[in-house]
Amino acid sequence: MGKSKKGKCSRYIPFYLMVLPGLLYLMMNNYIPMFGIIIAFKKMNYSKGIFGSDWCGFDNFRFLFQSDAAWSITRNTIGYNLIFFILGTFLAIVLAVSMNELRSKMAQKTYQTLILLPYLMSWVVVGYLVFAFLSGENGFFNNTLLPLFGKRPVNWYNEKKYWPFILVVVQIWKSVGYSMIIYFSSIVGISQDYFEAARIDGASKWKQIRYITLPLLKPTVITLFILSIGQVFRSDFGLFYQVTRNSGTLYDYTRTIDMYVYQALMKNADYSMSGAASFYQSVCGFVLIIVANQIVRKYQKSSALF
Repeated sequence: MGKSKKGKCSRYIPFYLMVLPGLLYLMMNNYIPMFGIIIAFKKMNYSKGIFGSDWCGFDNFRFLFQSDAAWSITRNTIGYNLIFFILGTFLAIVLAVSMNELRSKMAQKTYQTLILLPYLMSWVVVGYLVFAFLSGENGFFNNTLLPLFGKRPVNWYNEKKYWPFILVVVQIWKSVGYSMIIYFSSIVGISQDYFEAARIDGASKWKQIRYITLPLLKPTVITLFILSIGQVFRSDFGLFYQVTRNSGTLYDYTRTIDMYVYQALMKNADYSMSGAASFYQSVCGFVLIIVANQIVRKYQKSSALF
């Protein structure tokens, strides 16, 4: 029996070796740096180092939450992420269902490539594309589109009221392709027996989508919802920094927690305050994942992550 168990373990050694680089990367990139959370509870002194700096308890958090920035960065971060998830999920499902209705494989591959292409672009490239449309001097909107309607040029990077809409459009345009692929793969995995039975019963295409496709997509939607809830206190730095060109005029609508951390580090060199903001961000994300998973587990145990 002992030899048998030893033989079984030896068979899995190649798989363990394949997993090892990923585990090492995960440890070095995600877990070892976690000791840095103590910075959030210290008054950072560079001459003393991290461990030698004086403890200040919750003073950094008290200063953060008493400032005007705490409410605005939290509101922006949560608000944008909720809109991104709701609108992105709706459009991704619509595109996935539409893609599934295409009978031409060539058309499917062509549309998948075109829709997924923005997701593969870096935010630097996307930022320049947006600038090509919104530039005050040579932008497409000011030089071509607005004159057609008799409108005056707009200084887009100094007008905050337009940016909630601009950021939502850019984020959805860039990310919807990836979500669409996930939902499309789930739809493709649905047994055709359901649809054949529905067609025999005389169900229309809309009824097949409503009573077969959408209900069977629910586990995928729930899984992505739980994962998105964990990221609701995080924001895509490239979107809010590169696309807005870090315009200070727009901070009321574009400064999120990640932007606040960056500014605290790069402009003010305030490591303690950035550590407090990051710790607040991580704890809230962790709690939201646990709560969301428990809610899902209560009503549909099979869809819960753990």
